[in-house]
Amino acid sequence: MEKLVNDFSFGLFFWQIIIFVLLLLLLRKFAWKPILNAVNAREEGIKDALASAEKAKLEMANLQADNEKMLQSARAERETMMKEAREIKAKMIADAKDEAQEAANKIITNAQAAIESEKKAAISELKEQVASLSIEIAEKVVKAELSDNEKQLKLVRNMLDNATLN
Repeated sequence: MEKLVNDFSFGLFFWQIIIFVLLLLLLRKFAWKPILNAVNAREEGIKDALASAEKAKLEMANLQADNEKMLQSARAERETMMKEAREIKAKMIADAKDEAQEAANKIITNAQAAIESEKKAAISELKEQVASLSIEIAEKVVKAELSDNEKQLKLVRNMLDNATLN
């Protein structure tokens, strides 16, 4: 250390200080400013990226909430459509049963009407046959009874007696 103090020169010291100050000014202008600017820009970029990430996270949460709402809405709509489909199915089955019952009742009614008309026709035909047979029998009996004069007179007398009694 003594050697430094003994060999100390103010001129050299002065020039070293000037060079040091110039070096500091040059470094400040050409190195520190760009480095500090790059560091500041990088810091701003990181802050912006963090803010964007937070914003994206919020948007993602909103999208998930929207998706969940849409999913619940779709489920509710699906349930509503299924319920409507079941109701339509039940109504169609009930309508088909009603139509089938009406058709069966109509067929039964038509069959009963046909049976009744056939019954009436059969009774009418039977009456005609009975009447025809009765007339034939009466004709044969009358012919047999009226073939003899004595029997004719007796028949007329019986009829007259019956007519006065009534």
